Amino acid sequence: MIDILAAGAGAAEAPPAWINLLPIVGMVLIFWFLIIRPQMKRQKEHQQKISELKKGDQVVTAGGLVGKITKVDETYADIELAQGVRVKAVKSTIGDVIPPGGSAAND
Repeated sequence: MIDILAAGAGAAEAPPAWINLLPIVGMVLIFWFLIIRPQMKRQKEHQQKISELKKGDQVVTAGGLVGKITKVDETYADIELAQGVRVKAVKSTIGDVIPPGGSAAND
């Protein structure tokens, strides 16, 4: 009787090892398409906006300051916040470029 039970238990084989990895691979793909890929796309668009900055563009800094660019070089941008008030900002801290005729998102 014990021999019959032991033979029955040994007859069921375990699934291949790669099948156990399928849920992990599925989760990685979900994270890639829902989180990582969109973030990389936004970062690429931001880099393009920053590289295309020119004098006269109206921008919003990451700190929320709105101003007009008066001078741009490789690393910095001079921004006029009000008449006679100018600041020098690192270009990568510029959050967005306001299109002509537009207003800031929080106005």
